[in-house]
Amino acid sequence: MSAQPPLFVALAQVNVTVGDLPGNVRLLEEAARQAYAQGARLVVAPELSLTGYPPEDLLLRPAFMDACEAALRGLAEVLKDLDGLHVVVGHPSRRQGPDVRTKSVGAPRGFNSASVLAGGLVLGTYHKRELPNYQVFDERRYFVSGRDAGAGALVVTVAGAKVGLLICEDAWFDEPADAAVAAGAEILCVINASPFHQDKQQEREQRMAQTARRVARPLLYAHMVGGQDEVVFDGASFALDAQGQLCARAPSFEAALLPVQFTLAGPGLWQPSGAVAEVLGAEAQVWQALVLGVRDYLGKNGFPGAIIGLSGGVDSALVLAIAVDALGPERVRCVMMPSAYTADISWIDSRDMVARLGVRYDEVPISPMVAAFESALASEFAGLPVDATEENIQARVRGTLLMALSNKSGHIVLTTGNKSEMATGYCTLYGDMAGGFAVIKDVAKTLVYRLCAWKNTQPTRRADGSIGPVIPERILTRAPSAELRPDQKDQDSLPPYEVLDAILERYMEDNQSVADITAAGFQSADVERVTRLIKINEYKRRQAPIGVRVTHRGFGRDWRYPITSRFRA
Repeated sequence: MSAQPPLFVALAQVNVTVGDLPGNVRLLEEAARQAYAQGARLVVAPELSLTGYPPEDLLLRPAFMDACEAALRGLAEVLKDLDGLHVVVGHPSRRQGPDVRTKSVGAPRGFNSASVLAGGLVLGTYHKRELPNYQVFDERRYFVSGRDAGAGALVVTVAGAKVGLLICEDAWFDEPADAAVAAGAEILCVINASPFHQDKQQEREQRMAQTARRVARPLLYAHMVGGQDEVVFDGASFALDAQGQLCARAPSFEAALLPVQFTLAGPGLWQPSGAVAEVLGAEAQVWQALVLGVRDYLGKNGFPGAIIGLSGGVDSALVLAIAVDALGPERVRCVMMPSAYTADISWIDSRDMVARLGVRYDEVPISPMVAAFESALASEFAGLPVDATEENIQARVRGTLLMALSNKSGHIVLTTGNKSEMATGYCTLYGDMAGGFAVIKDVAKTLVYRLCAWKNTQPTRRADGSIGPVIPERILTRAPSAELRPDQKDQDSLPPYEVLDAILERYMEDNQSVADITAAGFQSADVERVTRLIKINEYKRRQAPIGVRVTHRGFGRDWRYPITSRFRA
């Protein structure tokens, strides 16, 4: 009796675009053909890879669902010449029954599905059972559970192996995996669209290893890659054996095709093997998430380039370095807009950094424009003390200039405010908040410094051909300042960033109460001050541009607080 030949699988870690059904079909076809040429007989694409994730309220449009059904049939058709190939693809599907077409945008809800395509046909479809509704997820708005609709497990036989399908959240619970095993699955195949945040890769692998060990089955984890508005998918697809040991891993933050070979070690006992990509360090992961988020936001929305208001400070320096990594220096323009309060070292350091990176750089002094505003308002302000009003005029002049350059060129303005500033309102509406994409809005100030320090240790080729740091050292060592009044420092009006960021993390990200944070050893005055600033500045954040999410809770999709509220705990 001849030995069972190996099963060759490819995890298609694709970067799709929400709503680009023809383009996504092309990407999936290309991945399938490449994998087939390499010997794969099972190709696994991510969750909702046909549509991109998350399609949000597109799912409520009948025309979109019609197009999804046609695209799925079209993908099956174009792959029918690949004899013996099975392709798993994620897509939305309608519930069975009459096609309800009403003016109600809430009906009908369908399924988050995975179908197996082979020979030009849809051989079977599995419907996701566990629908997440936390953090950035809102799946119960759009889908019903396959379990609630009476749909069962789906197991398909490929090259002698019985493969059971799961979709993302299903694998974090026991019942869906148990149902697949009960239906005869020898390998669990999980398709995923799991947004990145710090420590998420380790958490995924550990949780999937628990699942694999519990059911004593190897597990495939096919994951999406790419940026979609504020969320980023980090790839790093992987394969585990039945003991939960890692056997293969794709690179992070890049499109890839991960080959996995399964050999039969005994009746129904399949052992995976493949190449294992390295795990990036903590700062490297955040950096790559920010770079990918910027690249895909501009690329998928058709912006030719980016404009950055450079100040000589650490935040704009970080945004500039990220933008150059994402887009290349030829697509990045910097504008320095000095005022009467801009220190000489801010000019010097800005000129130094743009020279290192080779980007276009212009200087537009704003003192004449600020003087014109102050002259026009002189009678209104007569007898009143100088305060933040005059500071904000400077910021708003800069915002107006940047937006004018954006309108004229088509380039998007990348704002430079960080999470600590967004939390406390240390930012100006229609000033430094003006722009189209807030690159570091989920990066606390302390992390800003860590990322800059990390970047300067990387072997980066500079514009003159030398290898070295791109951020001038003085930018990292000088005290941070908005430079809107003489001798201004951030800590004049804020607690030290180490304290502020620790309170912010506990209160905003971890939902600890004021009393809990104070009990942990923080000064009561600091806790009251920071949490009060977070609450009263919600109206500003509602008007801020979106930006890349890198923590498990950012100011965006997973922060939904009322502007008008008197709750203070």
